[in-house]
Amino acid sequence: MIVTVASFKGGVGKTTTAIHLAAFLQGHAQTLLIDADPNRSALGWASRGQLPFPVVDEWRAAEQPRPYDHVVIDTQARPTAEDLTVLSDSCDLLVLPTTPDILALDALTLTVAHLNAIRVSHYRILLVAIPPHPSKAGAEVRQLLQEAHLSLFQGGIRRYAAFQKAALRGVPVYAVADPKAEEAWQDYQAIGQELLQVAAGRERGR
Repeated sequence: MIVTVASFKGGVGKTTTAIHLAAFLQGHAQTLLIDADPNRSALGWASRGQLPFPVVDEWRAAEQPRPYDHVVIDTQARPTAEDLTVLSDSCDLLVLPTTPDILALDALTLTVAHLNAIRVSHYRILLVAIPPHPSKAGAEVRQLLQEAHLSLFQGGIRRYAAFQKAALRGVPVYAVADPKAEEAWQDYQAIGQELLQVAAGRERGR
């Protein structure tokens, strides 16, 4: 399975999502993360510690000696419409992370409009950095997206400081000493399970 993580806006948890989806998939089969973002955020994350899967840039991906069951691609922020067309054509699922704020939703609207224009339906929107109770931002944005009949992951990623600690240490969130680390990892585990269900459904439909 090839999973591509993309967004028309930076700062929406794209690399964090790519890292943790790769960590989840590695628990099921050999997984490779390709860092195709010019900022090389995923490679930077990996360089500060140890991840349970290899991370390479797009130029070295073809040099990998073994075939991988799963590949996760972390793309550059603000891809052109042409880039998004290529990305969607070359993956099994396009994951579109977004934070529940107006600027991120504006960027998401542009992304979805382009995907609709080129008749791409194999995408899922992922709500990330959902603020804790009593904020209702996450629920309100979810309802808004559902009313627009957009394809959305049932789960979401809550906002935890543990993710920042994981990035600083260069490890997945489950490996940091933080009281909320396990809850943060469980959020991505739930998304990973949905990912596998989507992949199984697409396979049955072929």
